[in-house]
Amino acid sequence: MIVADEQKEKPEQAEPEESGSSSGNESLSDLLSQEAQAQPAQRDLARPTAHQIFAQVADNARHELARPVAALAIAGVVGGLTMGLTALSTSIVRAELGSSATALFIAHLLYPIGFMAVILGRGQLFTENTLYPVALVLAERRHVGRTLRLWAVVFPSNVAGALLFALLAVKTGALRPEYVEAMTKFGLEAANVPASHVFWSGVFGGWIIALVAWLVSGSHSITGSALLIWVFTFVVGLGQFAHCIATSGEILAAVFTGQYSAAGYGTWLAMATLGNIVGGVMLVTLLEYGQVKSGTS
Repeated sequence: MIVADEQKEKPEQAEPEESGSSSGNESLSDLLSQEAQAQPAQRDLARPTAHQIFAQVADNARHELARPVAALAIAGVVGGLTMGLTALSTSIVRAELGSSATALFIAHLLYPIGFMAVILGRGQLFTENTLYPVALVLAERRHVGRTLRLWAVVFPSNVAGALLFALLAVKTGALRPEYVEAMTKFGLEAANVPASHVFWSGVFGGWIIALVAWLVSGSHSITGSALLIWVFTFVVGLGQFAHCIATSGEILAAVFTGQYSAAGYGTWLAMATLGNIVGGVMLVTLLEYGQVKSGTS
């Protein structure tokens, strides 16, 4: 009886597909809605499809865009402050082990700590937002205004958090002088390079962090997400790629110790941020959207 019922239903199920094909391709917005409804089943898959990852990205974006400004601002400050863990951990190792190649390699093994704390803790990190809301805007143009609002709130909040970390590290006496010295060394090494280098280094940094956000959206477990974050952001640290928030804490430490100018930091921040945006949007979001869009026909 069950087989017979299924055979009777098959012609009825085929009719909507024929009707849909005659009226044109299914819109990406409709596809995202269907994929979002199917998300619980994704956990049973060995490997989610690009469509399913994109749907998760879009769902995350909708949630973040719906948050009030105050919540975004607080989360942004927390994110910027927490990213200071990266500067703190690498500086402590450098101060204790020195500046040899081996010592710096070991120091950069701890570089991912700040990223792991922010991303797994669901804080706001500006470079992640070169993926989530932008991907949603590409699929549904009506979210442009809210995306700009998100960027306008999260970016300065992240910088404020990084500034707060630098103040605490340099001005309170909580850290041993050699730790502060190591931190300022990292900051000066990152800042004393040509602007063009900062930009292109930022492109690489933005590309990798947006890719982390994409991969974490397709991960099925906290353990898997943590491993992804650690591996990819370790490359950011080891390659000394510019990150507008992670590197800000170190450079601001140099500013507060009088070894670097605030104007110089502003120039560095502008170039690093622009590079991060280009890397995240152009090399991840647009390309992933392209493969998803081309697969909806």
